[in-house]
Amino acid sequence: MKKIINPWNKKEGYNCFGCCKTNESGVKMDFYEDGDEVVSVWKPQPQFQGWVNTLHGGIQAVLIDEICAWAVLRKLQTTGVTTSMQTRYIKSVSTNDSFLTLRATILDVKHNLVVVEGRLWNEAGELCTKSLCTYFTSSKEKVHDEMQFLGCDVEEEEVDPLNC
Repeated sequence: MKKIINPWNKKEGYNCFGCCKTNESGVKMDFYEDGDEVVSVWKPQPQFQGWVNTLHGGIQAVLIDEICAWAVLRKLQTTGVTTSMQTRYIKSVSTNDSFLTLRATILDVKHNLVVVEGRLWNEAGELCTKSLCTYFTSSKEKVHDEMQFLGCDVEEEEVDPLNC
């Protein structure tokens, strides 16, 4: 897999809860490209629990929404906003797991609407949560002009996200 380069890292005012490394309250996700999918390996932490040693469902939704948005960013080279998210919680997620794996796949593109499936697995490889997210995307010209977005690339080297 190749690590996706965050195009917002040097943008003034950037403080995304999902992917900004300097947001002290955030989840600080990294993303990788694996064929048609975008992948993230994330370490659960106790401050994100709902019940004792259980990852809060809202945080699970944040993680999946974020990875789905990055699938749009990387695969379609544009961005947008979430218009709907249908989430199914299948199995509770322990904050004691050493890592969780998330994957997002674009399922459909119709004009400026993009449907993305996001999935979250625990350390044992059990599917715990899945969502179907719909995004309203902006034109490439609009994100270029208004957000100074010039593209979303990957690093050259292959990496193992578990060792990053």
